[in-house]
Amino acid sequence: MPISFDLTDQQEALKKGARQFADTYLRDLSARVQSTPDPLERALLARPVFEKAVKAGFLKGLIPVPFGGLASSGVDAALFVEEFASASPDFTISLAGPLIALAPVYEAGTPEQIARFVAPFLVDAGSPVAAMAYSEPGGSANFDAPPPAEGTRTTATLDGDHWVLNGEKIWASHLGGWDGLGPDIMSVVCRTPGGVSIIVVEREQLSTGFSVEEVYDLPGLKGCLTSRVRFDNVRIPKSNLIGEEGQGVQLTRNAFLASGASIGTFSVAAMRQAYAAAFEFATTETRGGAVPIIDHQAVADVLTDAKGQIEAVRLLSWRALDAVMSQHPSALEMALHAKIFGSETAVAVINDLVKIVGVEAYNPSFPILRYLADATAYPIIEGSNTGVRRRQMHDLMRTAGWDPLAASGMA
Repeated sequence: MPISFDLTDQQEALKKGARQFADTYLRDLSARVQSTPDPLERALLARPVFEKAVKAGFLKGLIPVPFGGLASSGVDAALFVEEFASASPDFTISLAGPLIALAPVYEAGTPEQIARFVAPFLVDAGSPVAAMAYSEPGGSANFDAPPPAEGTRTTATLDGDHWVLNGEKIWASHLGGWDGLGPDIMSVVCRTPGGVSIIVVEREQLSTGFSVEEVYDLPGLKGCLTSRVRFDNVRIPKSNLIGEEGQGVQLTRNAFLASGASIGTFSVAAMRQAYAAAFEFATTETRGGAVPIIDHQAVADVLTDAKGQIEAVRLLSWRALDAVMSQHPSALEMALHAKIFGSETAVAVINDLVKIVGVEAYNPSFPILRYLADATAYPIIEGSNTGVRRRQMHDLMRTAGWDPLAASGMA
């Protein structure tokens, strides 16, 4: 991207529109989610708001322009994701399903596949959802491991003109769709005779042999509809294979670039909300003293350090999302930094801000621990930092010719 840190008029309008939508709909939704005990019931609260977001064009804002959407740059995506995630990160994760699920289609799909699989998300009404069925019970950090390791355990075998799919998937939002009958589109990472592959499953193909086994009551991101699903001899047309058999490892890794980079922005949103709560507390509370606690150096130091870290992660995430969407050579490295540094900084920053608030943070009416609960998910979702992302960075640094200055353009 051109190096300018001023938003364009169009970006200012995007930010304003996203913030207005968040203030009008998402903050109330978040409050209702927090007060609803049943995980399925509270996740379904999002559907009417989802329909409003689709009508407003925000879903198209996640589909790249070459494929019929409105997403033109990574910075644009970061702006509206931050505004939405500041009000309701779980809603934003649900809306952003196509960001990852359609990535393999963009990269290796035929023109016919692209037209068919993207079409449900170019609408102006309804509540279409997509899911990337990657994780499996027992973990998937080693999904690409060859035999005798298990690797990917979900299998697809050919029977005439159809793949027959068997296995279980877990964790991705909306694996079961809104009603337990499946999402509109599901990209399934599976093992075929030719190796790890990706097959797109359409909702109507899940009418037989598909079931939701469990819906999870999450400690954070409580509005995400997160479940474990099972495939028992689900039949999918042979033509729904994306790319070639055995191409699934690289397609899967590439699919997680955008979602990994976006975790940096989700982390900014959590820190932003926690900072606002802690700053207001510090400037209005004396805790029995003569002056607001911000007048104490120790409190001011925490706020100062936190603000600098928030700004650093925000700019890193803009750079990472821009690199991913423009397919810049630095995309992988910048996405990894945004995911690892962004998520781990968020946990540390919010934990420090909790200490400013003190025991009042344990008051259920004070929101800061909710932001911490959400933030603790970010180092482990979209490829855990320890099990996946740091290993990817390790591999990158061991690549012949890797230059530590290259990603920044300073080589």
